[in-house]
Amino acid sequence: MNPSDSLIFVAMLYVKALHVIFMVSWFAGLFYMVRLFIYFVEANEQQEPKKSILQEQFELMQKRLWWIITTPAMILTVVFGTIMILDQPDYYLSQSWMHIKLSFVGLLLIYHFYSQRMMFQCQKRTISWSSGKLRLWNEVATLLLVAIVFLVIMKNTLNWIYGTLGFFGVALLLMLGIQLYKKLRKTRA
Repeated sequence: MNPSDSLIFVAMLYVKALHVIFMVSWFAGLFYMVRLFIYFVEANEQQEPKKSILQEQFELMQKRLWWIITTPAMILTVVFGTIMILDQPDYYLSQSWMHIKLSFVGLLLIYHFYSQRMMFQCQKRTISWSSGKLRLWNEVATLLLVAIVFLVIMKNTLNWIYGTLGFFGVALLLMLGIQLYKKLRKTRA
């Protein structure tokens, strides 16, 4: 290996590390953003002036989270992922797991921009989702995270039957967890 190959290899390790760091930041932003939507919607149940005070605060938190953390992290995740693919296009673009991963990333981008639309609806006070529906929406990002991480780690060794069963198993567990949470919440009220 000549020295320039070694430098490229090390540089690509930095790129990979940055890709993972920004991916974690992106998901953290998405998870917290939907929680803020839930709090915003639940603030509707409060009396004035508490309702307006809470909604204004949640709106400010949403804007800061979205434009300072979540969207920049999304952009940098895509940029560093693209750099990795461009570094070895023959390898990455020939792998079936990468095609599936990129499909999930495409769904994640749709999720991201739909969540942005929901943020704008909060600002206009036109969001029509219930807190229960928003809790389910939050789990969509969890399912995408599980799918993407398993694809990247397992690559072509993933048994698709077990992978599919596992994916739906996680979805079922998340749904059951949400239902249990709703029941516990009702018994406390």
